[in-house]
Amino acid sequence: QVQLVESGGGLVQAGGSLRLSCAASGGTFSNYAMGWFRQPPGKEREFVGAIVWSGGTTYYADSVKGRSTVSRDNAKNTVYLQMNSLKSEDTAVYYCAAGADLIVRRNPEISRLYGYWGQGTQVTVSS
Repeated sequence: QVQLVESGGGLVQAGGSLRLSCAASGGTFSNYAMGWFRQPPGKEREFVGAIVWSGGTTYYADSVKGRSTVSRDNAKNTVYLQMNSLKSEDTAVYYCAAGADLIVRRNPEISRLYGYWGQGTQVTVSS
């Protein structure tokens, strides 16, 4: 079983930056593609970005493309989400997720393809 723990959330002003981390344990990290999702207040969970096991390919939602970077360090069993030029609409609970690489990479935006989820970390962007 894979356990995921997010960190790095908090309150940030619009236009600022934040880096979220997600530490994995209990499994072979490099077997998994990793995704980031978020759930804004009162809305459904939505895809933010994802990265394949090698880090060689990344995917992004249009809403964050150009402002965010997903990266991973397989030696540290950690995936990161760097977000820049934050907007109030980025306010959400952010979740990391792990899924079998060969399955997730086909449709990384589909949440049900991920078998493991963290507990989430709150990001609040003040305008």
